Amino acid sequence: MADRPLSPHLSIWKWGPHMLVSILHRATGDGMATLGLALVLWWLGALAGGAESYAIFAGVMGSPLGIVVLVALSWAFFNHMSSGIRHFVMDIGAGFEIDRNKTGAFVSIASGIVLTILFWAVVLLT
Repeated sequence: MADRPLSPHLSIWKWGPHMLVSILHRATGDGMATLGLALVLWWLGALAGGAESYAIFAGVMGSPLGIVVLVALSWAFFNHMSSGIRHFVMDIGAGFEIDRNKTGAFVSIASGIVLTILFWAVVLLT
């Protein structure tokens, strides 16, 4: 048997936007599952706990740090959704060409950012 790896090592692969989208897809999914679940459980507990508990929750989520957390969570949602749509398109057999793959990766990242900005513009301006 040869003394070499059975699969290519990471140093062989050239870094590309598709790799970033894949990593972000996994990270945002994990982040929404953990942080999102924690916030939903805290919110439900605050609702069940009465007016004082809910006031504490609303105060923390309305603080600058809470708003940063909510914006990050909404970005994670929109980025995960955008890359999920990209993966769906690839699952049906389209977008495997290198140029289209890179373009799709950039569009996925950009649409996550744009959708987050639009979402918060609607939330804050209405």
